[in-house]
Amino acid sequence: MKQSARSWRLVLLVAAAVGIVVPALAVVGCGGSSTGSASGTPAPAISGFTPIAKSADTILGAGASFPAPLYMKWGSDYNGVASVKLNYQSIGSGGGISAIEAKTVDFGASDAPLEQADLEANGLAQFPMVVGGDVIVVKLDGVADGQLKLTPDVVAGIFMGTITTWDDPAIAKLNPGVKLPSTKINVVHRSDSSGTTWIFTHYLTDAAGSVWTAGADKEIAWPVGVGGKGNEGVAAAVQQLSGSIGYVEYAYAKQTGMTTTQLQNKDGQWVKPSIASFAAAASNADWKASLPSMYMVLVNQPGKTTWPITGASFILMQKDQADAARGKAALGFFDWAYTNGAAGATALDYVAIPANVYKLVQNQVWPKITVSGAPVWP
Repeated sequence: MKQSARSWRLVLLVAAAVGIVVPALAVVGCGGSSTGSASGTPAPAISGFTPIAKSADTILGAGASFPAPLYMKWGSDYNGVASVKLNYQSIGSGGGISAIEAKTVDFGASDAPLEQADLEANGLAQFPMVVGGDVIVVKLDGVADGQLKLTPDVVAGIFMGTITTWDDPAIAKLNPGVKLPSTKINVVHRSDSSGTTWIFTHYLTDAAGSVWTAGADKEIAWPVGVGGKGNEGVAAAVQQLSGSIGYVEYAYAKQTGMTTTQLQNKDGQWVKPSIASFAAAASNADWKASLPSMYMVLVNQPGKTTWPITGASFILMQKDQADAARGKAALGFFDWAYTNGAAGATALDYVAIPANVYKLVQNQVWPKITVSGAPVWP
C-alpha cells in the first residue's frame, strides 16, 4: 500500500464541508445545532454520539465506521446534485443500532445485521447498502504490502494470545524467505461495539473454530491486546507501534498506505484483498432467500478467489416514521446511492449492491417504511 494518505485527508475535508461528522477523526460538519435529535426530543446518551437538531436540508445518520469513507464520498456527491447534506457520525455499529432504536437519527448503519426477531422488537426495517472486506494490517519493518501470509488458525492464535512473537514457528513456516523479527506481537482490536469486529470474529469462529474460543459478536472479552475506537482508531494504533497487527476495513488500509497480509481462504488458496476478491465472496449471497430481514453473513465463503473476511453493511430505519418528508429524504439519498453511487463505491474498493438486489429492497423493504400506514417512498 504505497498510495499517499493525501486522498484520505481530502475526503475528510470534503466531508467537513458538506456536513458529515466523523468524531473519531475529529472532523465535524455543520448539520444544525447540537441541542436536540432527529425527532425533536432530547437525545439519550449514546457513546460517541453528538446529538444534532433536525434540519430540513440535512439527513442524520450514525453507526458503522466500515462504510464511513464511502458515505463521506456519497454525501459529498449527493449534496452537489440535491443540495441535501448528509451528517453521518462514525461511532460503530453498536452505536448506530442504539441511535436508530432511540429515534435520534434518520438512519442507523451496522455491519452486524439484525435478525428478524430483533427488527420486529424494535420496529425496524433493514437493507444492505454496500459490501466490503476486513483486512489484516501489520507494521513490520522490511515486510512489504501483501508479502506476509497467514492462515485462519495463525490469525486466531495471534488474537487468542497463544502466538506471541513474529518469528514463531507457525508464522515462519508459512513465510520462508521473509525476515521476521523476534519481537513481541502487539495486538490491536476494536474497543467499541463494532460491526467490523462482528465480521472479524464470525470469520475466526467459522474458519478457525478449534483455535478461536472467544466468541463472535460486536463486543467480546478480548484475550489479549489493546483497543482502538473505530476503524480509524485501530488503523492509527497499528501505525504508531512497530510489531503491531490489527483488522480494519480495506478502504482505511488502502487510503492510509498500511501493510496488508495475504490470507488462505476456504479453498486453501492464498488471496490478497481487492474489490475482485470481495465481489467473488459476495457472489454467493442469495438476497432473495434472506427476506424479510435481509440478514446475511459473507465470511469464509467458498471459491478460489474469494476474500474470507467479506461482509455487507446495512441500513436500519424506523418502519413507523414520525415525519414523512424526513423519511422520504433519507430514502431519496439511498435511492441515489444505489442508482448513481457504484462508481464511487468501486473507487474506494467497495462492492456496489447489484440492481436486482436494489429492486428487492425497493419492492419488499421500503414499502414497510410508512407514516400512518402510508409508504413514504416514492
